Amino acid sequence: MKNYVITIARGYGSGGRTIGQMLAKELNIPYYDRELMRLASDESGINEELFAKADEKVKQSLLFKIARKEYNGELIPPDKEEFVSNDNLFAYQAKVIKDLAAEGPCVIVGRCADYILRDLPHAVRLYIHAPLADCVARTEGKLPGDAKEREKQILAIDKRRAAYYKYYTGNEWTDAGNYDLCLNTNHLDYETCVKITKSFLEIIPERV
Repeated sequence: MKNYVITIARGYGSGGRTIGQMLAKELNIPYYDRELMRLASDESGINEELFAKADEKVKQSLLFKIARKEYNGELIPPDKEEFVSNDNLFAYQAKVIKDLAAEGPCVIVGRCADYILRDLPHAVRLYIHAPLADCVARTEGKLPGDAKEREKQILAIDKRRAAYYKYYTGNEWTDAGNYDLCLNTNHLDYETCVKITKSFLEIIPERV
């Protein structure tokens, strides 16, 4: 198996996080999701709670409807007022993602990792999706409310994810052109998604 870094973008309720965990276990490589906030906190010295609050603020803000701040890799130094701004918190998470990818193979979920690692030859970018009805069914017991209420929440979450992605990358989150492999979990169970991804890693040409 080649030493690929696998990034996973996913619709809410599609099973992308579970597939990422299963894939990391199958390949015996590290898995990163929310741990990225802790690692970015360690890297920057900024309290981890600020990363969590910024993440939550992003979800509740209309900022991404009216502005765009495409990620350029720049870090704001501690002596600047914008050091703890949302954009700088994102930049530190991006630095952590790049550092993890440089260390060796791993699975990274969300946080625009596919875009951040777009120039990395051995990055493989996955997008996991499913029809809305499937996502609603899968979130029973995980999101509050009945099916209609869960549907509204899923649509809102995915809308915010798309806006977040657009804001920092300039691209459309659901555009298949952003990814190397798109998997629909309406047609494929999680185990099959893992098998397909492993097979894909074996057959794609070495990228250097």
